[in-house]
Amino acid sequence: MTLKVAVLMDPIGSIKIAKDTTFAMLLEAQRRGHSLFYMEQGDLAARSGEPWARLAPLSVRDDASGWYMLGEPAWRDLREMDVVLMRKDPPVDPQFIYDTMVAELAERAGVMVVNRPQALRDCNEKLFAMHFPQCMSPTLVSRDAADIRAFVATHGEVVLKPLDGMGGRGIFRVKAGDSNLNSMLETLIAAGPKGEHKQFTMVQKFIPEISSGDKRILVVDGEPVPYALARIPQGSDFRGNLAAGGRGEGVPLSERDRWIVSQVAPELRRRGLLFVGLDVIGDYLTEINVTSPTCVRELDAQFGLNIAGQLFDVIEQNRLGTRAA
Repeated sequence: MTLKVAVLMDPIGSIKIAKDTTFAMLLEAQRRGHSLFYMEQGDLAARSGEPWARLAPLSVRDDASGWYMLGEPAWRDLREMDVVLMRKDPPVDPQFIYDTMVAELAERAGVMVVNRPQALRDCNEKLFAMHFPQCMSPTLVSRDAADIRAFVATHGEVVLKPLDGMGGRGIFRVKAGDSNLNSMLETLIAAGPKGEHKQFTMVQKFIPEISSGDKRILVVDGEPVPYALARIPQGSDFRGNLAAGGRGEGVPLSERDRWIVSQVAPELRRRGLLFVGLDVIGDYLTEINVTSPTCVRELDAQFGLNIAGQLFDVIEQNRLGTRAA
């Protein structure tokens, strides 16, 4: 039995296949004989309570000279699909929130959406980690500049992050007394033409172990992949994100890593988050990535794994078992 698998992603012609986790998922689905269909954000619609999508048949191959072929797109009832992979990169902006609402109409009709639309809306990748304070270093989320300055003074050195960023963009490292702190806060907090709308900013105590890497731990249906990708900062940049120039090095999970997963996994399962990336620096959880976690291709290549295969084992068990019943 085969499945119809639709993927919502950023333009496939712009991806780097050696590092693209969505591409790994597509290769694995095709290898298993499933039919692939492609869409981007502008290809979703709701018609009188019915979810529709402009879907193009898709085939892929692991060849950097030409890695995909698209058929003619056509509007179809999204409920015809068995599985929808939600794999658009952050930010989770209002338009993506609306996408999840259309996908939820399909989910209510029995389509398996990975990750679940409700969880994508509820689990901001910075704030969701605050559900597990026992795993985190001291952290503040606030719109108040004085509150943030007091936190910096207390902890000496911190990292400032916007709540909707990815790839290390918009992240600052600052020490108490730094004359640049006020301008950083103006950049992060102020929004609107006159700065009249204030935005939340996350502030975390700086963790010196970042020099050994910001570890990405992938969790499939609550079970950790046994190796993490340590994204190690290069040169004078403190950010380990691969998009910011960090170097990826695979490492086995530590006992502390596994303990952190054990704390988080039950809630991931409860929310229907089948594929998640935990970010861990030293002994501390810093983020929980649910929108489009990456690092599958790198870990597969370094350790001979098939992480997308683990995910599709779960998907097939769910969908084919449901169909058989």
